Amino acid sequence: PITLQVRRAASLILSTPDGEQKLQSSAFTVGEALHEASIWLRAGDKIQPELSAPITNGMKVTIASPRELTVSVDGKAVQIQSSAQTVGEALAEAGIPLIGLDYSLPAEKDPLPSDGQIRVMRVSESVILAQKPIPFENEFQASADVPLDQTQILQPGENGLTVQRIRIHYENGEEISRLTEDETMVRPPQTRILAYGTKIEVKTTVVDGVNIEYWRAVQMYATSYSPCRSGGDRCYSGTSSGASVRKGVVGLRYSWYLSMQGQRLYIPGYGFASVEDVCGGCVGRPWIDLGFSDNDFEPWHSWVTVYFLTPVPANVVYDLE
Repeated sequence: PITLQVRRAASLILSTPDGEQKLQSSAFTVGEALHEASIWLRAGDKIQPELSAPITNGMKVTIASPRELTVSVDGKAVQIQSSAQTVGEALAEAGIPLIGLDYSLPAEKDPLPSDGQIRVMRVSESVILAQKPIPFENEFQASADVPLDQTQILQPGENGLTVQRIRIHYENGEEISRLTEDETMVRPPQTRILAYGTKIEVKTTVVDGVNIEYWRAVQMYATSYSPCRSGGDRCYSGTSSGASVRKGVVGLRYSWYLSMQGQRLYIPGYGFASVEDVCGGCVGRPWIDLGFSDNDFEPWHSWVTVYFLTPVPANVVYDLE
């Protein structure tokens, strides 16, 4: 007996790089349907579903042709052909898989780039241990056993120490970042304790042929000024205390002026003086500004020993820092 089989034609949608088209086929498999339509696959073409897949009505068949791609990896430019759907698939087919922290540009889940350029970033990390010093602090204590304006170390200072765990991130062999993941104190710092002197000793000496009695002597940088050499665009004839600017009137930084206003001094080469003014620029070092009238002005720019004359004031500034 002869057996006849009637097979209805199925409708297919064929998608290729050239676009989509509709096919009618009574073939049993995808491969047979393409053969009937005289559609031939080239080397490297990918088809989905497979050629042996059975035909169903409304099925979509996709043919992807390979593309020329340039993969920049490990310092080289590798030419490959791929019809993969994503960058990751193309790299895997070419034997250039992303391993560990590696990533690609475009990303591995992205479609193949229109310009055909793919960069592979080889990523590695290392962990190091690094020592970091902790600076010690200074603590000051008054001592009646130490002479005024002198210091004595009661306890030496010592830096502390921490150990840091640092993760270093490399991309293509180049360091990109460092991250401190943990920090452990191995040794705490030891505070340096300094005793500053409060012991006042009244002394006598002869300076410029003049006998003076003093209780403090300080090395200070001396400059000079007069009413019309005070800075600015006008003359200043008065001082902060209300005295006139003249020889025998000196200025100190503001904090010193507040506690020393009226203190009598002797400056070698200048003579007797009294603290009556604020020197706004006298900062950063022990500094004294010597007053003159405009007629007897003398330029000063030198270090001198400034003698603080008796009597000793009731409120002494022990630390001149």
